[in-house]
Amino acid sequence: MNWTLEVVVVPVSDLDRARTFYETGLGFKVDHDTRMGENRRIVQLTPPGSGCSIVIGTGLSGMAPGSLQGLQLVVGDLRAAHAQLVERGLTVSSIQLVGAQGPRPATDDDALNFSGFVFFKDPDGNSWAIQQIDARG
Repeated sequence: MNWTLEVVVVPVSDLDRARTFYETGLGFKVDHDTRMGENRRIVQLTPPGSGCSIVIGTGLSGMAPGSLQGLQLVVGDLRAAHAQLVERGLTVSSIQLVGAQGPRPATDDDALNFSGFVFFKDPDGNSWAIQQIDARG
């Protein structure tokens, strides 16, 4: 039996600002933006190529906006992803190589598979990491 993770709720304070950040800034696809009465709205967005979506909205959870830490995306080319996010105007870390000694700025010669990361926060402070995995052993 497969058990698949399909949705992660991300707590935000301003739904329209968050939708713009995830849709325009990160390039997530809006699956639906649904209003359920005057005080309840849910927006589901999916990263390109992902089987798991995020949901932002009003009245979804007891988590405080910005309290979700450690969300992670995986890409095959971290340098290209970093350039794309910078081009879109997002504030992201430099490409970091994470190893036994902790993180350090990556050089152009560093292999990034499994150890290359970029870090950023959404407008509410929810923290994200992007990891490069271009080949799995």
